[in-house]
Amino acid sequence: MFHIAAHFFAAAERFFAAMHRRTLLLLALALPVFTRAQAADTTPLSPEKLAAIKPAMEAAVAKHQAAGIVTLVMQDGRVVHHEAVGMADIAKGRAMEKDALFWIASMTKSINATAVMTLVDAGRLSLDEPASKWLPELGKATVAATGKAPARPVTLRDLLSHTAGITFPKRAPSDGAESLPHYVSSLVKTPLSFDPGSAYEYGFGPTVAGRIIEIASGMKYEDYIAKTITGPLGMKDTMFNPPDAWRARIARTYKAGEDGATLEPGYNPFVTADESVKHMVEPSGGLFSTAADMGRFYAMIANGGELDGVRILKSQSVAEMTHAHQAGGKDLNYGLGWQVNLPGHPVCPAMPAGSFGHGGAFATNGWIDPAHRIVAVFMVQNVMLPNSGAPRDAFQKIVEQAVGGGGGTAAR
Repeated sequence: MFHIAAHFFAAAERFFAAMHRRTLLLLALALPVFTRAQAADTTPLSPEKLAAIKPAMEAAVAKHQAAGIVTLVMQDGRVVHHEAVGMADIAKGRAMEKDALFWIASMTKSINATAVMTLVDAGRLSLDEPASKWLPELGKATVAATGKAPARPVTLRDLLSHTAGITFPKRAPSDGAESLPHYVSSLVKTPLSFDPGSAYEYGFGPTVAGRIIEIASGMKYEDYIAKTITGPLGMKDTMFNPPDAWRARIARTYKAGEDGATLEPGYNPFVTADESVKHMVEPSGGLFSTAADMGRFYAMIANGGELDGVRILKSQSVAEMTHAHQAGGKDLNYGLGWQVNLPGHPVCPAMPAGSFGHGGAFATNGWIDPAHRIVAVFMVQNVMLPNSGAPRDAFQKIVEQAVGGGGGTAAR
């Protein structure tokens, strides 16, 4: 009798959780992407106020909060600000340029989730079926605490929202040297940290989802990204393992010097010795890109999955990715490959509730304010640098002030 009751309550919990997700999604889909947070504000951004971005970024460079910064702002798919300040390489005297290439790290997750959703749109993947349908090894998963099978199967929704229980693995000498299939095979053999959907822990679920893209599409991961997203959008500077023609444009990574007041070069594991030495293609964080390219990607998302007459995703799929999900009955600051500002609990304090985007490990950031139809891209290469988020916050605050919102009021 206990087992029957347990199965009943587990089934009931899954049913009501699914109904909650569907209700949230229906509410999200009731309005276009640009009007979900609040009624769309048709006010154009003030060029005079946007002009404050460059001196603010120059001040950040003078304070050694970054060596160099590239900022880009778009509204209604049009670039209204694009500036570069500081240095891309201090020792070589190379100034930061607008087309500088940056390792965007976890900003890759949003592109990865978008790629998954193209296959969902095509009927070749499903967010809520067991992911073992495409990756059978997942069907053998166990939970670390019990040694038993999880209460329910891992789904693609779990993998993309960091609720699958697949967390950060221990570092190994082989990191970055394995193929994506081999690496994912080792990831899924590790017991889950918790039952799928019961908790949130930022980890490598998106990497597993990237491998499923390969299986479902029959293509190498990087080729599928190029065919379905970066190619159609004209993102010619977005790639894994940049070749020599692009490597000269990579901004140098910097960390705090020993005195804490200066900058010195920092280590970036994704910038290899030369183009013949390739890092594993990493769906959770391996892409390099420019501010302009990422602006085009975000503009497509902001416009409901279409840009310049090219449709990448259905608008319903954009809404599915970019609304806050739940784990264990609690709202998350995370959707499917996208961070989300919740009222009173923002990821980016200068941006309003309902806005969404993603940051990267070396302080890069891309964010969309749907209410004001704004895309804000912040590019820098900082590692272990105190207050490296301050320039981003200053940039985003100025952007919000440019529509008369005053900035810094994330719950408005």
